[in-house]
Amino acid sequence: MAASKSISIEILGVRFDLVGFHQAAGIVCDWLKDGKKRHITTPNPEFVVAAQKDDEFRDILKNADLSITDGRGIQLAARFLGLPIPQRITGTDFMQELCEKFAKLRVPIFLLGGRNGAAEKCAEKLKNKFPDLQIAGIFEGKANEAGDREATSTINATNAKVVFVAYGAPKQEKWIARNLPRLNSIKAAMGVGGAFDYIAGEITRAPIFMRKMGLEWLWRLFKQPGRFNRIFRAVVIFPLLVLKEKIG
Repeated sequence: MAASKSISIEILGVRFDLVGFHQAAGIVCDWLKDGKKRHITTPNPEFVVAAQKDDEFRDILKNADLSITDGRGIQLAARFLGLPIPQRITGTDFMQELCEKFAKLRVPIFLLGGRNGAAEKCAEKLKNKFPDLQIAGIFEGKANEAGDREATSTINATNAKVVFVAYGAPKQEKWIARNLPRLNSIKAAMGVGGAFDYIAGEITRAPIFMRKMGLEWLWRLFKQPGRFNRIFRAVVIFPLLVLKEKIG
């Protein structure tokens, strides 16, 4: 179910669509005109490592309707493996791009997940930036199956067409895969990880020069030492897996 009119590459069993930033946003907006439900994923090196041992997660990523590249490491791996290089589209930037378009199109959205009021703060920032954006609802909920009924009922009580889910990978992707069919008015769902925190300003993003150099992971490690294991998987384990793939 790859994005229409786009081609893709595969790295360690995970698909990445070769779409540009604005092209990807246009695809999502076009989707809202029909009656189908779509799942957007934002795999990065950490996703790929997790997918090697989690068959359910790997299948969800494989069958996503749109898979954008959220990670400089994916671009480097593609170049090393002799594959076309996908454009990097960070989940946080893409969510804001979509919200800008949704504000103009009057598409109502729902924010699910986040912690400690992150969704509310994110909603406030988005409304300040895009005054015409319709935020149909906000709900923290729970990522596990025990919380599915309450979350789906809350979303179904609104007229939201798009839901952004901030439970972190792979919980958010699994939540969407389980529950998207039960969401009556939702046309598209996207896992956004820590985007609520970034947009709300709770977590400071790396300076632009570090992002361009692919050193955002170093900034995150400095700001959030507790992310060490996650960063280790992305900057050490992932390259080793890619090297193993290369040499056969």
